[in-house]
Amino acid sequence: MILQALSSYYERIATDSSKSVALPGFSTEGIDFSVRLDKSGKLLDVVDLRELKGKKLTRKPLIVPKPPQKRTSGKSPYFAWDKTDYVFGCTVDKEGQPVLTPKHFDEFKKLLKNVGGDSHDDGIRAVICFAESWKPENAQKLANWPDVAGKNVVFQLDGEFQFVHDRPAVKQMWIKHFSNTADAEASEAMCLVTGNRCKIARLHPAIFGVANAHTAGAGIVTFNKDKTAFTSYGKEQNLNAPVGMNTAFSYATALNFLLRAGSKQKIQIGDATTAFWAEKSSPVEGFFGMVLDPRDTSAEEAELRTYLQAVKEGKFPSTIDPATMFYVLGLSPNGPRLSVRYWHASTVKDISEKIGQHFRDLSMVRSFDSDPEYPGMWHLLKETSNQKSEDGPTPLLGGAVMQAILNGTLYPQELLAAVIGRIRAEQSSKDKNGKPRQNVNYLRAAIIKAVLARKNRILNHGMEISMALDKENRNIAYLLGRLFAVLEKAQQDAIPGANTTIKDRFYGSASATPRVVFPQLLRLAQHHIEKAEYGRFRDKQIEEIIGNIPEFPAHMGLDQQGLFAIGYYHQRQDFKKNTN
Repeated sequence: MILQALSSYYERIATDSSKSVALPGFSTEGIDFSVRLDKSGKLLDVVDLRELKGKKLTRKPLIVPKPPQKRTSGKSPYFAWDKTDYVFGCTVDKEGQPVLTPKHFDEFKKLLKNVGGDSHDDGIRAVICFAESWKPENAQKLANWPDVAGKNVVFQLDGEFQFVHDRPAVKQMWIKHFSNTADAEASEAMCLVTGNRCKIARLHPAIFGVANAHTAGAGIVTFNKDKTAFTSYGKEQNLNAPVGMNTAFSYATALNFLLRAGSKQKIQIGDATTAFWAEKSSPVEGFFGMVLDPRDTSAEEAELRTYLQAVKEGKFPSTIDPATMFYVLGLSPNGPRLSVRYWHASTVKDISEKIGQHFRDLSMVRSFDSDPEYPGMWHLLKETSNQKSEDGPTPLLGGAVMQAILNGTLYPQELLAAVIGRIRAEQSSKDKNGKPRQNVNYLRAAIIKAVLARKNRILNHGMEISMALDKENRNIAYLLGRLFAVLEKAQQDAIPGANTTIKDRFYGSASATPRVVFPQLLRLAQHHIEKAEYGRFRDKQIEEIIGNIPEFPAHMGLDQQGLFAIGYYHQRQDFKKNTN
């Protein structure tokens, strides 16, 4: 299903003139330099094609001739472009010392002659003349050799903007050569994706763009061990899972297009690089990444907000085709392979409904206007880990939360445990000015509410959790959270500007073992009430809440601690709305 959906996506984008997608026999590669030649093949100079983005030089992406399989041999050149090992017959070692590679250069020259030896095209003739006259030891004499060494280079005729490999005649000669040689030794069988009998790809193209994956590319379909179960029928490598050569190229090219640098159709969720696409053009295809990972100003665009508001209210925009299929693929690194962390296929309408339900579950009164109304996955997962640590959220948690959103199922209990853990760990934390930091913030309260609200709805627990203070809520854990907030407020009224409150010492124990803590806090509150200007008002609030608590529980579980946090947060936000 995954390969089939990707192959179909390739067919869609291959005919879209606005997309720069490679055809069979070609690949999009990062190119560093252009070798400028005159028509006689004389080297004029080597031009840097890289662009400075921020403080980093980035390669220029170009579609170049390249077989779909990974280069497994040390002497397998590419046509009309390659690394300096092949183009100049020279590179550098790890210490930066020059290393001559004449055999690589000879193979590069041989391929040039085999493919374009009979051509009268000025471009390929110039490249062949260059190769015939070039001496690998001259590479070190190039003015910018230290920068060029080991990099990818293409060719260009003097005075022309077009690269040699882009010339129509050069493309045609490569396509002819590729068609005649690509499947010469390939086995024929039924393709598992298309159902057609065709030449089978023994090796599949490498996939790039997955965070922390193998730098040389990784594969989804790979078999690379000898004398194991999957070789018992004489099948080797990917012949165990037969996929046609054209299909292998199509799915890999489509996936590499989705995962390319700067793509708006991929986001990072934990350790999973997530790609998403629709079977045909749809606004949701552009919205999805900004919905789940709104890190830039584009997340505030009017069209996106209109969509989010509509789906949050349970509506569906009339401008979007609801029946369009939508796909989400999460990939994680696993050495030279890629692990499928999650795969989801549904309609645009279904995915929109799931997103809408996700944001309804997250709905919470905001502390500040700057708080995100539609928090993304990055916002949520950040609240589960220590901000000062480099470890970040656990990789598995991001995938589990993503699956819960896409499938409309329970959020993982680990999400609630992680947030409760951070709240307890930071109960006495201070900001840079030494003031108490709010450990139960908007995002954490929203996460807790989402986990519990979805659990109550799916498991028919019956209790609803509001997005703001609910004075009719008689849940003891919720009431205790409210009570703790009132007791803290009474202390702050009595001691304005205090750098330490009861939260710093008692929040964790109050939310877990209230019977031990609250009697002591209530006695302490009487001293604060007597000193505070609004002491009588606080005393009345305390009485109203305690009147609905028959007894203080000895212990409270994780869900109850979550309700405690929500009650505490709701009550604190209510204080902000009122002057008292």
